[in-house]
Formats: sequence, C-alpha cells, structure tokens
Amino acid sequence: MPIDVMMPFYGDVAQFRQAVTSVLAQDNPDLVLTVVDDCYPDDAPREWLLGLDDPRVRYLRNETNLGVNGNFRRCVDLVEHEYFVVMGCDDVMLPGYLGSVRALAAGNPDAAVIAPGVEVIDDHDRPVRPLGDRIKGMLAPSHTTVLRGESLATSLYHGNWTYFPSLLWRTDAVRAVGFRPGLEVVLDLALLVDLAATGASLAYDPTVVFRYRRHEASVSSVQAVDGRRFAEENRFFADEARRCVELGWNRAARAARLHATSRLHHTQARVGATVARLRR
Repeated sequence: MPIDVMMPFYGDVAQFRQAVTSVLAQDNPDLVLTVVDDCYPDDAPREWLLGLDDPRVRYLRNETNLGVNGNFRRCVDLVEHEYFVVMGCDDVMLPGYLGSVRALAAGNPDAAVIAPGVEVIDDHDRPVRPLGDRIKGMLAPSHTTVLRGESLATSLYHGNWTYFPSLLWRTDAVRAVGFRPGLEVVLDLALLVDLAATGASLAYDPTVVFRYRRHEASVSSVQAVDGRRFAEENRFFADEARRCVELGWNRAARAARLHATSRLHHTQARVGATVARLRR
C-alpha cells in the first residue's frame, strides 16, 4: 500500500524542487506525493510540479492562507492511506528513506510513530551541528528501540529529539488524537505526547535516511528570537505537568516542569540576541 507524503508548501522554490525530487527518487517508489499550497504568491512552483507529469503527484491550493498549524491539519485530513509523512518543503529524503521507515513499521505494527535517524543541513546543503541539534543527538536513543506511554513522554519532555518532517505516522492513531489548535511551534511535540497518553508507542532507528534543513528563516528560528516560541512552550509544559500528575506519571510531571532543554534554548537565544545588539 502506498505511503502518503504530504508536503505543505510556502517557501523557497529551489528548495521545494529539491524536496520534491528527493521524494520521487525514492528506492521504494510506492507513494503518493500531495503538495498543499498555502497561497504562495507565484504560479511557478505549481507549473513546475504539474510539468513533471508524474501520476504519483497531486497538487492542491488552499482557498485562504491557513498558516502552519492549519495547513498541517489539512494535510492530515487529506491522507488516504495507512501511513503518512508531513514533510517540510525544504527538507530532503535520502533514497532509502521510505524503504527504511516502511520496514521499521512492518516490524512494529503497533507503533503509532516511526522515527528514523536524521542529518541536519544548512541552506547550502552542508551538514551542520548547531548546539540545539547536538543536544538532540545526545537525548535521542543510541540504538534501535521502542518507547511508549510515560517513558516516551518523559523522554520528550526532557527534550524533543525527534524531527517532525522525518516521522512516519500511522493514520488512524493520529486522527484519533489530532493536532492541538492554537500551537505553532510545539504542535509536533504536543501530538507525540498526546499519543503517548493513549499508550501509543514510537519505534526509533538511528540509521540516517533523512536530511532536515536548519535555517534562520524557519518559523521556530524567527519565533525563538522574539520570544513567542518560549511563551508558547512555557504554557505548554505547565499544562503538561498538570496532566501528568492527573495520569499518575510522576517522572513525566517532573520532566515537564523542568523542561531543561527549552530553558537552555531560551537562554541561548537571549544571549545571541544581546551579542547581536552589541555588535550593531
């Protein structure tokens, strides 16, 4: 059965073409690529995509701009098959990505989420390891494993070591939970811990099969500088700590209250902004 690759689009056209090309060049070609255009003000991406004349590709354009959360939720609504990916329009699938996550899903049929190994790249496709990604690497399991319930939530509250665009999701599990409305930055973490609260599991394999692009124009980077990211995260973790207490998840509650890597990231962003002001 095909895997749905959902690609919400609004961004750099050259990187979008690279992302699409990497999907269509998969070693395991059984897929449907759906590009959901969030009112990008140029017809060139649509014309290029339709010019590929690939029966695995479909293009849809929103009537109005839905924003990050809204377009992600629309992508989930449009999924037609058992598993799906919501891939960034600037990221890159390595040729073995779909074959790898498909095999991991087959070996863990109860898992709601499949997480592969990821390499981080910059705007020029060069591998990079910023501090945040080095910390993610330290927090991620060092070997193939399955996490579920409180263990999964606790691990993610310490620091979300997953990369949302690389994750393979089981459709029925996600639709039973859904994205929380009103979140722009931590919506992926919220979905993961909401699944954990249902007892769902995540299967992880550190083999690198996906390239995640880290650049200053991303939503998370922009909001980290002006503080909106951390205001959203602080509210989120406070709510999560209360929920974990109600669930009897004491370890997870402590991890949510501490949310150490979020605090560290906030400090790093404030120091960076101060240094930039001093340089100016």
